Amino acid sequence: MLVIFDVEGVLLNAEYLPVLAKLLGPEKEAEIWDITNKGIRGEINWEEGLKERVHALRGIQYDDANKIAQNLEIMPGAKELCSFLKNHGATLVAVSGGFNIITDRLHTELQIDKIFSNDLVFVNGKLNDVVINVTSDKSASVKKFVEENDFSPEETVVIVDGANDLKLFALSSFTIGFCPVDIIRNKANVTIDEKDLSLVIPIIKEKFKIRLNPH
Repeated sequence: MLVIFDVEGVLLNAEYLPVLAKLLGPEKEAEIWDITNKGIRGEINWEEGLKERVHALRGIQYDDANKIAQNLEIMPGAKELCSFLKNHGATLVAVSGGFNIITDRLHTELQIDKIFSNDLVFVNGKLNDVVINVTSDKSASVKKFVEENDFSPEETVVIVDGANDLKLFALSSFTIGFCPVDIIRNKANVTIDEKDLSLVIPIIKEKFKIRLNPH
């Protein structure tokens, strides 16, 4: 069994760049939230929006950026869900439009097996740019991993919240919208509207029953 998670808004109870923008004051925070929300809703070109947000935050010190990254709140229930899934032999993948500075810790904290994310570029200790590895088509990042490990849609679960996660649904026959935007809500098999990932556990138990075995 393979479970694919989005990160910000799903495994992490935060959106990193708006939190980072607080370092530059309320006006900058509002600007970054505006672009972020348009991207989540699918109203702007996602890659251009990401570059625009990062460039607006140029000059932030790496130490400050890293401290914030390491202190983003893990989503309530995430540890319980991931532990449950790992105990039943599942492979866990996270795919993020965010950055390795916030995702790397999830290997140890949530037992995530494979993580796909973007790279923030720091020059002389200051934020300068972004290298985009994960595009608005997040499925493109994960597809090779899925194929190499022979996971079928029938044994793949996708848990996401935003419009740019939609193409991940093609990899799975069972999709969960977690506090999702409308387009995900309308297309997911199941929707959870409370910020508690442990609520996924009974859903997985019911859906997969005896199929929760090591791949």
